[in-house]
Amino acid sequence: MRTFEGGNVAYLIYIIEDDDALRNELAHLLELSGFSAVVCTRFDTAAADALAANADCIVVDLKLPGTDGHTICRDIRSRSSVPIIMLTSSNSEFDEVMSMNLGADDYVTKPYSPAVLIARIQSIIRRSSTGHDDLRIERKGVVLDIGAGTVAYEGGTAELTRNELKILHILMRNPGIVITRTEIMCDLWESDAFIDDNTLTVNVNRLRKTLSKLGVPDDFLITRRGQGYMV
Repeated sequence: MRTFEGGNVAYLIYIIEDDDALRNELAHLLELSGFSAVVCTRFDTAAADALAANADCIVVDLKLPGTDGHTICRDIRSRSSVPIIMLTSSNSEFDEVMSMNLGADDYVTKPYSPAVLIARIQSIIRRSSTGHDDLRIERKGVVLDIGAGTVAYEGGTAELTRNELKILHILMRNPGIVITRTEIMCDLWESDAFIDDNTLTVNVNRLRKTLSKLGVPDDFLITRRGQGYMV
């Protein structure tokens, strides 16, 4: 993470990609999304350079001159738990399995959707920074119990569906921050709960009704039109 003049901070993403156009496009996209981006210039020392940069997430292309993403992933993972996302133009199941076995946190196939890639990076950074200490979260009197799969408010308790639980968890562990619909859908995809845009709307509306029945104020779960949701 970098701190800039004025006290602003930005997560640092280290990019290991040999295609100049793709590398520069991704760096530009990350910076537009509020990240700080550093690009790799020497692939023979990529792992060491990425670790020296103290990155919050490392994006690695699978095929690189003189080496490969699997080797770099293994070298980084042997020394650090920093999140790693593999990029590849290959649809090979073997490459995906190998990447995950070597410690990659995600695997994205080219051509990728910029919005989805950014959302996956944001999701991985959130998970790595929050850890596993948030099994029970309280916000504005609303208590979410991950282990029990319930939400409680002023003595009342209601069970949540798997998707409702996941959505509320994402929002409550990031209070005051707008979480985009794309980010939420990516989080649900990663938990093997496939969900599309329409299904997300249905789940959010159902979640609102559950909270309302408990007496939770309507302004607890806020919709930012064209942006996403926040609590």
